[in-house]
Amino acid sequence: MARLAVIGLGYWGPNLVRNFHAALGEDLRIVCDQSVDRVQAITRSYPTVQPSVNAAEVFANKEIDAVAIATPVATHFPLAKAALQAGKSVFVEKPLAGSVAEAEELVDLARQKGLVLMVDHVFVHNNAVKKIKELFDSGDIGKLLYIDSVRINLGKIQNDVNVVWDLAPHDISIVDYIVGRLPLSVAANGATHTDQGLQDVAYVHLDFGDGLIANFHVNWLSPVKIRYTIVGGSDKSIVFNDLHRQELVKVFDSGVVVRRENLEDRRRLLVDYRTGDTWSPHISHVEPLTNAARDFIDCVDNGGTPLTDGEAGLRIVRVLEAIQQSIQRNGERVRIGADRIKPKLCSVPPIDVHYADSSSLPMT
Repeated sequence: MARLAVIGLGYWGPNLVRNFHAALGEDLRIVCDQSVDRVQAITRSYPTVQPSVNAAEVFANKEIDAVAIATPVATHFPLAKAALQAGKSVFVEKPLAGSVAEAEELVDLARQKGLVLMVDHVFVHNNAVKKIKELFDSGDIGKLLYIDSVRINLGKIQNDVNVVWDLAPHDISIVDYIVGRLPLSVAANGATHTDQGLQDVAYVHLDFGDGLIANFHVNWLSPVKIRYTIVGGSDKSIVFNDLHRQELVKVFDSGVVVRRENLEDRRRLLVDYRTGDTWSPHISHVEPLTNAARDFIDCVDNGGTPLTDGEAGLRIVRVLEAIQQSIQRNGERVRIGADRIKPKLCSVPPIDVHYADSSSLPMT
């Protein structure tokens, strides 16, 4: 069984501790944060776990096989890189890194080291999203036409990343999982309403070609909380409401049929609106983070590839970076590039067994 440490015990870290402890028991060996108070609070609840306030000590510990990182975005790259260089598999909070260049380097390093690199795109591990993927792959909804998503609420405003880098990775990862390829281009607009200078409201448009588009609205300022995604197909459509626990997914057998009245009059079109049954498939209520933790542990133990591996994390960062460029250019459309990502292998620096630089990294 993998022996694991959790680095970062702020907002999300305690959730990782809870789920990895449930899966690993005493093989969750170390919890680490620069805040002594946070470490003590966790170890009171999990007395078998060793406390640490220094990430370098974790990386140097030969009894640790893997680390889970839940720290600010700017620290994802240096911490994950140090862990991989030390021979540890890595589970890192979304997004994988703060730039495409950093994400590529982590993916290349994990590949060359033969280690597992997984990103916590937790909605991909949601059984409701897996059901949507199953319905799409079965051909039940027909040709995929559009995806609309609204992810808004009052807060939680971040001080290190804007609303796109905070909330949009959820929607981008869902679409990436369902569609299975990168969009051809993106266009986005965002606005800032606080002194910190980070966008707190944004509208994002993804164009996949062949008529398929996706639109996201992300917002920290909304007085109501909405988590709503519509997947529109030529035969059926699916609505995913993450706040409706009893009916997470609804399938609508409805749509539009366009036909011509006769061959002679090709200009006259007749539109039929088809309204059929609506049904809600059974969704097993397992916490998505539980699924993610189990997937990571299984891959570390057995050498598999996680559902949200480093390559998936790289794709999401590539889209995020393009969205940010579009916002900075006042909504100008930005092309993503090739449908498939083929990063160049980077040169791997020698392992520094002391990891002196990593000990000063913030872990909140």
